Amino acid sequence: MALQNDSFLQACRGLRPSRTPVWMMRQAGRYLPEYREVRSKVSFTELCRTPELCAEVTLQPIDILGVDAAILFSDILVVLDALGVEVIFDPAPRIEAPVRTVADVDRIRWGDPREEVAYVYAAVRACKAALADRVPLIGFCGAPFTTLSYLVEGKGSRDFEHIKGLCFREPGVFHGLMERMTDLLIVYLKAQVEAGADALQIFDSWAGALAPDDYREHVLPHLHRLVVEVQGASVPVICFARGNANLLAEVATIPADVIGIDWSITLADAISVVGPERVVQGNLDPMVLLADAALIERKARAIVEAGKGARAHIFNLGHGISRHTDPGLARHLIEVVHSA
Repeated sequence: MALQNDSFLQACRGLRPSRTPVWMMRQAGRYLPEYREVRSKVSFTELCRTPELCAEVTLQPIDILGVDAAILFSDILVVLDALGVEVIFDPAPRIEAPVRTVADVDRIRWGDPREEVAYVYAAVRACKAALADRVPLIGFCGAPFTTLSYLVEGKGSRDFEHIKGLCFREPGVFHGLMERMTDLLIVYLKAQVEAGADALQIFDSWAGALAPDDYREHVLPHLHRLVVEVQGASVPVICFARGNANLLAEVATIPADVIGIDWSITLADAISVVGPERVVQGNLDPMVLLADAALIERKARAIVEAGKGARAHIFNLGHGISRHTDPGLARHLIEVVHSA
C-alpha cells in the first residue's frame, strides 16, 4: 500500500516535497501526558517489551502533533539482550556488570538478535499495522561506539575514561569488540527492515567523546561498514552523530542517505561542510521549545530557509525533545515548519 504521507521518504531520497517534512527525536516521550498515562501502568522495560503498548505510544505524536514520520518506541540498549546483559533503567540506563577487562570480554555471549530481541520486531509489525500507511516508520539502533561505550562504562559518563582507556591501551581488544558489535547491529537493523521499518536512523550519541583524529581512526571504519551493509536492505539510512560540529567532515565521508545535524553548528555551516548535494536533517536546539511561540517560529523559519541550501532537508531537533516541553508549543513548531 502507498503511504498517505511520504514526504519524509521523498526527502530522504533527495527530492523536495511540497512542504518540509518534520519529526522530532524522542517525540514519543515524557512531555506528552498521554505517554505518562501509559507509563504510570508499566515500567520502561515492560513498555519496550510489549508490542501493543509500543505501537500505542509510537503513534501518539502522529495523532497529537501531526509529524511526518513515526519512530519506533524502544531504546538503543535493548539490543544488549542479545548478549545476555541486563540493563536497568532507573531512570537512566545502568549496567551492573560492565565490560572492563579482557576476562570480561571473553565472557560475553554473542547471541542472535533475531531471536533474543524478537519483541522489537513484533513492535515494528504492531506499529506498522496501527499506522495503517499514514506515515513511514523509522527503526533505529545506537552506533557501534555508543552501544559499546554503555557496555564498557556501565552508565552515562562525562569523561568516558573506561571506553577511551580501552581504546588507547588495548586497541586490538577495542577493535575486536567494535567488529562484533557492528556485526550484531547489522543483523538487528536488517531484521527491523524485514519486519516493516521504512527507514533507519543510527544514533552515535557519544561521538563527541572522541577527538576527530581518534574518531576517524577508531570509530569511523565500523560506522561506515554498518551504514553500507544496512543500505543493502533498500531503505534510507540516517546517520546522526551528537556533538558533531567538530566531527562533521568525518561523518560526511559515510555514504548515509541523510546526515543528521545537531544544534552545535548552524545548519548553513553544516551544509557547507557536508556539501550541497547531501540530504540533511536537523537542527533546532530542543531547549528553544521551552521559550515562547514567537521565538520558536523565528528560529524554525530560519532553519527551514537554511535547509534550502541542501539537496533536501528534513526538519528535526538537534537532539531529543526535553521532558519539560509544552506539547502545545511542540505542535506549534510542526505547524510553523509545514507553513514555512
